[in-house]
Amino acid sequence: MRVLYLLNISNPDRLSADSGWIFADLLAPALADVGAEVTVAAPAAAGDARCGFHQTKVPGTKYRARFSADIDELVALIRAEKPDVVVANQVEEAPAIRTALLEAGSNALLVGYCHYLPFSFTGGGRLVLDPSLNDAGLGRPVLLAFASGLAACDRVLVHSATAASWVSAAAARMTVDLGEKLPVVPAPRDERLVRDAATTRLASGTAIGIYNHRLYAHYGTGKFVDLARELSASGTVRLRVMDLFGQRRAERKGLDDSPEKMRDQLAALPHVQVVSDRGDRVRYKNLLAGARFGIAPFRPGCPWSMSVIDCQGMGLPVIAPRLGWLAEHIAPELCFTTPAKAVVLAERLATDDEFHALHAKRAHASTADFAPGLVAARYLEAIS
Repeated sequence: MRVLYLLNISNPDRLSADSGWIFADLLAPALADVGAEVTVAAPAAAGDARCGFHQTKVPGTKYRARFSADIDELVALIRAEKPDVVVANQVEEAPAIRTALLEAGSNALLVGYCHYLPFSFTGGGRLVLDPSLNDAGLGRPVLLAFASGLAACDRVLVHSATAASWVSAAAARMTVDLGEKLPVVPAPRDERLVRDAATTRLASGTAIGIYNHRLYAHYGTGKFVDLARELSASGTVRLRVMDLFGQRRAERKGLDDSPEKMRDQLAALPHVQVVSDRGDRVRYKNLLAGARFGIAPFRPGCPWSMSVIDCQGMGLPVIAPRLGWLAEHIAPELCFTTPAKAVVLAERLATDDEFHALHAKRAHASTADFAPGLVAARYLEAIS
């Protein structure tokens, strides 16, 4: 099977902070292991030496990635690669890709991967636009483009049952019939970030809770800042906050400068350490290894989180607000609904070795099905 993987990269200056790129970099070799021929078309190469690479331009903004597909380039690429399957990591591009397939005379299967959803649903069933894609009122056009992309795809892959539920509900509201074309295929874990919890030695001294998520306001980072104030005041827990972006391009800061603002607010708090992995996965692993537990983002529209899986693979229990995919994946005993409950959970993980050991073991086990080989097999089954 020849697979052409069309990958949008939003963070070319810091690939380690781009979960879409990491996903492709882990998945492409696993697909090659089981006999697929993979070519990645992206601003930066992903995969290993067995994977082909076609370099594309970096979109100036996240909106250009959704509304400015180059159909001439797509036609030429499809004719050159002669794929059996084309994967659109940006679902909104699927109509343009379908047009290119038509012009190229290709009958390749068009697969959309819902790596990021431009909406979520409240507990009451109300559809909410993702604020990160709603600058200048563009949220609804993005939503409609997403629905158009769903209609253009032969398969639509999602990360989780929560994502499947949300995508199905959104599609139904916009009269897009997904039928049987919505398989759940989780993202692969990074095997470099896997550690057996049973062999983990607990660090002495004050316990460290790690927050390894992007610091965008729409990730609910403001709520985390509030929680950080309460935890730092207790003195039982120190916090390690990852600055995943470093210095961002002016175009990205111009759309949303909240990561820089949130970083500064957190750095000013006592008992809070803001650190960078400098794009080095070994350093990132060491920073995780020095922590006792992780904290999930307060992001309402969370269909999945690679950073949560990173912590769990390392045997770190993760506490999480009870919302979205987090409520689906995280052990119920580690989910909270109030800041006070979050503080209680964090302090218990910091001081109760038996409680910590139990949930460290469960956290590690919860990632077993995300091994790249297993995910690649599910992926190929879904697109065959």
